[in-house]
Amino acid sequence: MLRKALPFALICLFYALPAMAQDAVAVCYNCPPEWAGWGYQLELIKKETGITVPMDNKNSGQSVSQLIAEKGNPVADVSYLGISFAINAMREDVITPYKGPGWESVPANLKDPDGNWVSIHSGSLGLMVNVDALEGKPVPKSWKDLLDPQYKGMVGFLDPGSAFVGYVGAVAINEALGGSLDNFDPAINYFKELKENDPIVSMQTSYARVLSGEIPILLDYDFDAYRARYTDKANVEFVIPAEGSILVPYVMTLVKNGPHQENGKKVIDFVLSDKGQKLWAENYLRPVHARFVTPDIAARFLPDGDYARVKPIDYAKMAEVQAAFAARYQAEVK
Repeated sequence: MLRKALPFALICLFYALPAMAQDAVAVCYNCPPEWAGWGYQLELIKKETGITVPMDNKNSGQSVSQLIAEKGNPVADVSYLGISFAINAMREDVITPYKGPGWESVPANLKDPDGNWVSIHSGSLGLMVNVDALEGKPVPKSWKDLLDPQYKGMVGFLDPGSAFVGYVGAVAINEALGGSLDNFDPAINYFKELKENDPIVSMQTSYARVLSGEIPILLDYDFDAYRARYTDKANVEFVIPAEGSILVPYVMTLVKNGPHQENGKKVIDFVLSDKGQKLWAENYLRPVHARFVTPDIAARFLPDGDYARVKPIDYAKMAEVQAAFAARYQAEVK
Protein backbone atom coordinates (compact mmCIF):
# COMPACT_ATOMS: atom_id res chain seq x y z
CA MET A 1 0.00 0.00 0.00
CA LEU A 2 2.88 2.35 0.69
CA ARG A 3 4.19 1.88 -2.84
CA LYS A 4 0.77 2.86 -4.19
CA ALA A 5 0.23 5.77 -1.80
CA LEU A 6 3.63 7.36 -2.29
CA PRO A 7 3.27 8.10 -6.01
CA PHE A 8 -0.21 9.49 -5.36
CA ALA A 9 1.19 11.84 -2.70
CA LEU A 10 3.89 12.98 -5.07
CA ILE A 11 1.32 13.60 -7.77
CA CYS A 12 -0.69 15.74 -5.34
CA LEU A 13 2.42 17.71 -4.46
CA PHE A 14 3.22 18.20 -8.15
CA TYR A 15 -0.19 19.71 -8.82
CA ALA A 16 0.00 21.85 -5.70
CA LEU A 17 3.29 23.49 -6.71
CA PRO A 18 1.75 25.96 -9.22
CA ALA A 19 -0.69 27.17 -6.57
CA MET A 20 2.14 27.52 -4.07
CA ALA A 21 4.14 29.52 -6.58
CA GLN A 22 1.12 31.68 -7.34
CA ASP A 23 0.80 32.50 -3.65
CA ALA A 24 4.26 34.06 -3.83
CA VAL A 25 3.17 36.66 -6.39
CA ALA A 26 1.94 40.23 -5.98
CA VAL A 27 0.91 42.17 -9.08
CA CYS A 28 1.86 45.84 -8.96
CA TYR A 29 0.62 48.29 -11.54
CA ASN A 30 3.16 50.95 -12.56
CA CYS A 31 6.41 49.41 -11.28
CA PRO A 32 8.68 50.22 -14.26
CA PRO A 33 12.16 48.70 -13.83
CA GLU A 34 13.90 51.61 -15.57
CA TRP A 35 12.43 54.26 -13.31
CA ALA A 36 12.89 55.34 -9.69
CA GLY A 37 15.01 52.33 -8.77
CA TRP A 38 12.11 49.91 -9.16
CA GLY A 39 14.23 47.31 -10.94
CA TYR A 40 16.50 47.05 -7.90
CA GLN A 41 13.58 47.24 -5.48
CA LEU A 42 11.74 44.36 -7.14
CA GLU A 43 14.88 42.21 -6.91
CA LEU A 44 15.24 43.06 -3.23
CA ILE A 45 11.57 42.30 -2.52
CA LYS A 46 12.02 38.86 -4.09
CA LYS A 47 15.21 38.21 -2.12
CA GLU A 48 13.87 39.36 1.25
CA THR A 49 10.24 38.23 1.12
CA GLY A 50 10.12 35.51 -1.53
CA ILE A 51 7.38 37.43 -3.34
CA THR A 52 7.74 37.92 -7.09
CA VAL A 53 6.44 41.26 -8.35
CA PRO A 54 6.30 41.28 -12.17
CA MET A 55 7.62 44.41 -13.87
CA ASP A 56 4.93 46.72 -15.20
CA ASN A 57 5.43 49.74 -17.46
CA LYS A 58 2.06 51.45 -17.13
CA ASN A 59 2.02 55.09 -16.08
CA SER A 60 -0.21 56.36 -13.28
CA GLY A 61 -3.12 57.30 -15.53
CA GLN A 62 -3.07 53.98 -17.37
CA SER A 63 -2.91 52.14 -14.05
CA VAL A 64 -5.96 53.86 -12.59
CA SER A 65 -7.90 53.36 -15.82
CA GLN A 66 -7.05 49.65 -15.70
CA LEU A 67 -8.07 49.38 -12.04
CA ILE A 68 -11.43 50.94 -12.86
CA ALA A 69 -11.93 48.64 -15.86
CA GLU A 70 -11.10 45.59 -13.72
CA LYS A 71 -13.10 46.71 -10.68
CA GLY A 72 -15.39 43.67 -10.80
CA ASN A 73 -12.50 41.22 -11.22
CA PRO A 74 -9.22 42.81 -10.05
CA VAL A 75 -5.90 41.64 -11.44
CA ALA A 76 -3.52 43.89 -9.48
CA ASP A 77 -2.78 43.69 -5.78
CA VAL A 78 -0.99 47.00 -5.29
CA SER A 79 -0.34 50.10 -7.35
CA TYR A 80 2.38 52.74 -7.33
CA LEU A 81 0.91 56.12 -8.23
CA GLY A 82 1.53 59.81 -8.29
CA ILE A 83 -0.39 61.24 -5.38
CA SER A 84 -3.15 62.95 -7.38
CA PHE A 85 -3.93 59.70 -9.19
CA ALA A 86 -4.04 57.85 -5.86
CA ILE A 87 -6.56 60.34 -4.50
CA ASN A 88 -8.69 59.92 -7.62
CA ALA A 89 -8.38 56.11 -7.38
CA MET A 90 -9.70 56.37 -3.82
CA ARG A 91 -12.70 58.32 -5.09
CA GLU A 92 -13.32 55.60 -7.69
CA ASP A 93 -13.39 52.98 -4.91
CA VAL A 94 -10.74 50.75 -6.51
CA ILE A 95 -8.32 50.81 -3.55
CA THR A 96 -8.78 49.80 0.05
CA PRO A 97 -7.29 51.04 3.34
CA TYR A 98 -4.21 49.39 4.82
CA LYS A 99 -2.21 50.56 7.80
CA GLY A 100 0.80 48.30 7.99
CA PRO A 101 3.83 48.33 10.31
CA GLY A 102 5.47 51.26 8.55
CA TRP A 103 2.35 53.42 8.25
CA GLU A 104 2.53 54.93 11.74
CA SER A 105 6.03 56.33 11.21
CA VAL A 106 5.14 58.20 8.01
CA PRO A 107 4.44 61.92 8.58
CA ALA A 108 0.73 62.76 8.68
CA ASN A 109 0.91 65.01 5.61
CA LEU A 110 2.33 62.12 3.55
CA LYS A 111 -0.45 59.58 4.07
CA ASP A 112 -4.19 59.30 3.90
CA PRO A 113 -5.56 59.37 7.47
CA ASP A 114 -7.78 56.38 6.70
CA GLY A 115 -4.91 54.37 5.17
CA ASN A 116 -6.01 54.49 1.52
CA TRP A 117 -2.53 55.52 0.38
CA VAL A 118 0.87 56.06 1.90
CA SER A 119 3.89 57.92 0.51
CA ILE A 120 7.05 55.91 0.00
CA HIS A 121 9.29 58.63 -1.44
CA SER A 122 9.21 61.99 -3.22
CA GLY A 123 10.97 63.81 -6.02
CA SER A 124 11.55 67.35 -7.27
CA LEU A 125 10.67 68.15 -10.86
CA GLY A 126 13.11 69.92 -13.14
CA LEU A 127 15.13 69.45 -16.31
CA MET A 128 17.18 66.32 -16.95
CA VAL A 129 19.71 67.41 -19.55
CA ASN A 130 22.04 65.24 -21.64
CA VAL A 131 24.82 67.82 -22.08
CA ASP A 132 26.54 65.95 -24.91
CA ALA A 133 23.29 65.76 -26.90
CA LEU A 134 23.00 69.58 -26.81
CA GLU A 135 25.89 69.69 -29.29
CA GLY A 136 27.44 72.80 -27.77
CA LYS A 137 24.25 74.65 -26.94
CA PRO A 138 24.04 76.03 -23.39
CA VAL A 139 22.27 74.08 -20.69
CA PRO A 140 18.83 75.71 -20.26
CA LYS A 141 18.30 77.30 -16.87
CA SER A 142 14.62 78.24 -16.90
CA TRP A 143 11.22 77.19 -18.20
CA LYS A 144 11.28 80.11 -20.61
CA ASP A 145 14.62 78.97 -22.03
CA LEU A 146 12.89 75.90 -23.48
CA LEU A 147 10.90 78.15 -25.83
CA ASP A 148 14.12 79.31 -27.52
CA PRO A 149 14.25 78.06 -31.15
CA GLN A 150 17.78 76.76 -30.56
CA TYR A 151 16.18 73.89 -28.59
CA LYS A 152 13.71 72.99 -31.34
CA GLY A 153 13.09 69.24 -31.36
CA MET A 154 15.19 68.78 -28.22
CA VAL A 155 12.66 69.08 -25.40
CA GLY A 156 10.66 66.10 -24.18
CA PHE A 157 7.93 65.58 -21.62
CA LEU A 158 5.40 62.91 -20.74
CA ASP A 159 1.78 63.44 -21.76
CA PRO A 160 0.28 65.73 -19.07
CA GLY A 161 -3.13 64.18 -19.62
CA SER A 162 -2.04 60.64 -18.73
CA ALA A 163 1.30 60.36 -16.95
CA PHE A 164 1.65 61.80 -13.46
CA VAL A 165 5.09 63.25 -14.17
CA GLY A 166 3.57 65.03 -17.17
CA TYR A 167 0.84 66.55 -15.03
CA VAL A 168 3.41 67.52 -12.39
CA GLY A 169 5.34 69.35 -15.11
CA ALA A 170 2.22 71.26 -16.11
CA VAL A 171 1.47 72.21 -12.50
CA ALA A 172 5.08 73.24 -11.88
CA ILE A 173 5.18 75.43 -14.98
CA ASN A 174 1.79 76.92 -14.19
CA GLU A 175 2.76 77.83 -10.62
CA ALA A 176 6.16 79.16 -11.71
CA LEU A 177 4.61 81.44 -14.33
CA GLY A 178 2.01 82.96 -12.04
CA GLY A 179 -0.90 80.55 -12.29
CA SER A 180 -2.69 78.58 -9.62
CA LEU A 181 -4.69 75.39 -9.28
CA ASP A 182 -7.74 77.50 -10.10
CA ASN A 183 -6.14 79.07 -13.16
CA PHE A 184 -4.17 77.00 -15.67
CA ASP A 185 -3.97 79.73 -18.31
CA PRO A 186 -0.18 80.18 -17.91
CA ALA A 187 0.49 76.45 -18.43
CA ILE A 188 -1.87 76.13 -21.40
CA ASN A 189 -0.32 79.16 -23.07
CA TYR A 190 3.17 77.85 -22.34
CA PHE A 191 2.47 74.44 -23.91
CA LYS A 192 0.98 76.15 -26.96
CA GLU A 193 4.23 78.09 -27.39
CA LEU A 194 6.36 75.04 -26.70
CA LYS A 195 4.44 73.12 -29.36
CA GLU A 196 5.99 75.46 -31.94
CA ASN A 197 9.38 74.09 -30.86
CA ASP A 198 8.43 70.52 -31.86
CA PRO A 199 8.64 68.86 -28.43
CA ILE A 200 8.85 65.08 -28.04
CA VAL A 201 5.78 63.88 -26.10
CA SER A 202 5.86 60.36 -24.64
CA MET A 203 3.41 58.19 -22.77
CA GLN A 204 5.99 56.18 -20.79
CA THR A 205 9.17 56.86 -18.89
CA SER A 206 11.84 58.18 -21.28
CA TYR A 207 14.96 57.67 -19.19
CA ALA A 208 16.75 55.52 -21.77
CA ARG A 209 15.92 58.00 -24.55
CA VAL A 210 17.70 60.75 -22.63
CA LEU A 211 20.78 58.60 -22.09
CA SER A 212 20.90 57.75 -25.79
CA GLY A 213 20.62 61.44 -26.71
CA GLU A 214 17.32 60.99 -28.53
CA ILE A 215 15.75 63.39 -26.03
CA PRO A 216 18.39 65.93 -24.96
CA ILE A 217 16.16 67.74 -22.44
CA LEU A 218 13.43 65.98 -20.45
CA LEU A 219 11.02 67.33 -17.86
CA ASP A 220 11.76 64.79 -15.15
CA TYR A 221 12.70 64.28 -11.52
CA ASP A 222 15.98 64.87 -9.77
CA PHE A 223 16.40 61.20 -8.89
CA ASP A 224 16.44 60.14 -12.54
CA ALA A 225 19.05 62.75 -13.41
CA TYR A 226 21.27 61.79 -10.46
CA ARG A 227 20.98 58.12 -11.34
CA ALA A 228 22.01 58.89 -14.91
CA ARG A 229 24.99 60.95 -13.74
CA TYR A 230 26.30 58.84 -10.87
CA THR A 231 25.14 55.30 -11.63
CA ASP A 232 25.11 55.22 -15.44
CA LYS A 233 28.02 57.70 -15.70
CA ALA A 234 26.30 59.84 -18.35
CA ASN A 235 27.10 63.50 -18.87
CA VAL A 236 23.74 64.56 -17.45
CA GLU A 237 22.85 67.64 -15.42
CA PHE A 238 19.78 68.35 -13.36
CA VAL A 239 18.36 71.87 -13.42
CA ILE A 240 15.75 73.34 -11.12
CA PRO A 241 14.33 76.12 -13.32
CA ALA A 242 14.95 79.69 -12.19
CA GLU A 243 11.21 80.39 -11.94
CA GLY A 244 10.72 77.51 -9.50
CA SER A 245 9.21 74.03 -9.37
CA ILE A 246 7.29 71.66 -7.10
CA LEU A 247 7.92 68.66 -4.86
CA VAL A 248 5.60 65.65 -5.13
CA PRO A 249 5.20 62.36 -3.27
CA TYR A 250 4.71 58.99 -4.89
CA VAL A 251 2.53 56.55 -3.01
CA MET A 252 1.54 52.91 -2.73
CA THR A 253 -2.04 51.71 -2.55
CA LEU A 254 -3.62 48.33 -1.83
CA VAL A 255 -6.06 47.30 -4.56
CA LYS A 256 -9.58 46.51 -3.40
CA ASN A 257 -10.25 42.76 -3.59
CA GLY A 258 -6.87 42.04 -5.20
CA PRO A 259 -6.25 38.30 -5.77
CA HIS A 260 -3.07 38.19 -3.65
CA GLN A 261 -3.94 40.88 -1.14
CA GLU A 262 -1.83 39.53 1.73
CA ASN A 263 1.23 39.50 -0.52
CA GLY A 264 0.36 43.02 -1.63
CA LYS A 265 0.40 44.13 2.00
CA LYS A 266 3.86 42.61 2.42
CA VAL A 267 5.12 44.57 -0.59
CA ILE A 268 3.88 47.85 0.92
CA ASP A 269 5.41 46.88 4.26
CA PHE A 270 8.75 46.19 2.61
CA VAL A 271 9.09 49.44 0.66
CA LEU A 272 8.46 51.28 3.94
CA SER A 273 10.91 49.10 5.87
CA ASP A 274 14.47 50.18 6.65
CA LYS A 275 15.84 48.06 3.80
CA GLY A 276 13.30 49.38 1.31
CA GLN A 277 13.75 53.01 2.35
CA LYS A 278 17.53 52.69 2.25
CA LEU A 279 17.34 51.43 -1.33
CA TRP A 280 15.20 54.42 -2.38
CA ALA A 281 17.82 56.75 -0.90
CA GLU A 282 20.62 54.90 -2.68
CA ASN A 283 18.72 55.58 -5.92
CA TYR A 284 18.57 59.33 -5.12
CA LEU A 285 14.93 59.48 -4.12
CA ARG A 286 13.82 61.28 -0.98
CA PRO A 287 12.47 58.45 1.20
CA VAL A 288 9.79 59.28 3.74
CA HIS A 289 12.34 58.35 6.40
CA ALA A 290 14.89 61.07 5.76
CA ARG A 291 17.58 59.49 7.94
CA PHE A 292 18.50 57.20 5.06
CA VAL A 293 19.76 60.15 2.98
CA THR A 294 23.32 59.87 4.26
CA PRO A 295 25.85 62.71 3.86
CA ASP A 296 27.57 60.98 0.92
CA ILE A 297 24.23 60.66 -0.91
CA ALA A 298 23.16 64.23 -0.04
CA ALA A 299 26.45 65.55 -1.42
CA ARG A 300 25.38 64.41 -4.89
CA PHE A 301 22.20 66.50 -4.83
CA LEU A 302 22.08 70.12 -5.96
CA PRO A 303 22.79 72.64 -3.18
CA ASP A 304 20.04 73.56 -0.74
CA GLY A 305 19.90 77.00 -2.34
CA ASP A 306 18.63 75.43 -5.57
CA TYR A 307 16.09 73.32 -3.72
CA ALA A 308 14.76 76.47 -2.06
CA ARG A 309 12.97 77.06 -5.38
CA VAL A 310 11.05 73.77 -4.97
CA LYS A 311 7.75 74.01 -3.10
CA PRO A 312 5.04 71.59 -1.97
CA ILE A 313 1.51 72.15 -3.18
CA ASP A 314 -2.07 71.36 -2.18
CA TYR A 315 -2.12 67.75 -3.39
CA ALA A 316 -5.83 67.19 -2.74
CA LYS A 317 -6.65 70.25 -4.84
CA MET A 318 -4.15 69.09 -7.47
CA ALA A 319 -6.11 65.83 -7.73
CA GLU A 320 -9.46 67.63 -7.78
CA VAL A 321 -8.59 69.76 -10.83
CA GLN A 322 -6.61 67.13 -12.72
CA ALA A 323 -9.40 65.90 -14.99
CA ALA A 324 -10.40 69.44 -15.94
CA PHE A 325 -6.81 70.30 -16.81
CA ALA A 326 -6.41 67.13 -18.87
CA ALA A 327 -9.56 67.92 -20.84
CA ARG A 328 -8.40 71.46 -21.48
CA TYR A 329 -4.93 70.30 -22.54
CA GLN A 330 -6.48 67.80 -24.93
CA ALA A 331 -8.79 70.42 -26.45
CA GLU A 332 -6.44 73.39 -26.64
CA VAL A 333 -2.93 71.98 -27.01
CA LYS A 334 -2.79 68.35 -28.05
